[in-house]
Amino acid sequence: MAAIYIVEDEENIRNLISYALNNSGYEALGFGDGASLFTQIDQEKPSLIILDIMLDGEDGYEILKQIRSTKNIEDIPIIMLTAKDQEYDKVKALDMGADDYITKPFGVMEMISRVKAVLRRIPSREENVEEANVEFKDIILDLNKRTVEIDGEFVDMTFKEFELLYYLIKNRNIVLTRDQITNEIWGYDYEGESRTVDVHIRSLRQKLTDDRKYIKTVRNVGYMIED
Repeated sequence: MAAIYIVEDEENIRNLISYALNNSGYEALGFGDGASLFTQIDQEKPSLIILDIMLDGEDGYEILKQIRSTKNIEDIPIIMLTAKDQEYDKVKALDMGADDYITKPFGVMEMISRVKAVLRRIPSREENVEEANVEFKDIILDLNKRTVEIDGEFVDMTFKEFELLYYLIKNRNIVLTRDQITNEIWGYDYEGESRTVDVHIRSLRQKLTDDRKYIKTVRNVGYMIED
């Protein structure tokens, strides 16, 4: 049975989510703050975390950042829960490493659907961790430490930039459509700005100091990396 932790400081919402998840066959535990969450994680690593952004004290962004930078728990899937509906807030959460987001007010069925969708993507992530390093030309990706080294120099990348680069390298010599990239990196039902992929590709190229030797644009289709 998948254990799901909910971090939400509004007790009524926390109880509603826990009740819905428990009735759907999951083991749900609710917490009012990040400190309580990390105490429980030390005892048992969950299958997924639903994390509210607007918390008293340490907010959801800080908790997300801490999880993504902590060894042995950095790969826990996280769905952000927020009352914010600004595009910037959603993109910020995803770029920091969130797997999905749910905007309040939300329907219980939508929440359960998103939980199932994120959990379905877990096996591919676990398979990736089995490899220590992935090398391509002068690029080295450390999948355990989530670091990128280019020609001997480490390059800082966001969580999604790292996943995007790995996805392109893993499928080198294959043209990937924008829809394929969106589905893999942001989830099949991501409803963000349609140019999100293009923006991230542009950012990757800048960090790779890419003159198109790494990432090739296939006009009206998508992108690819060639040997």
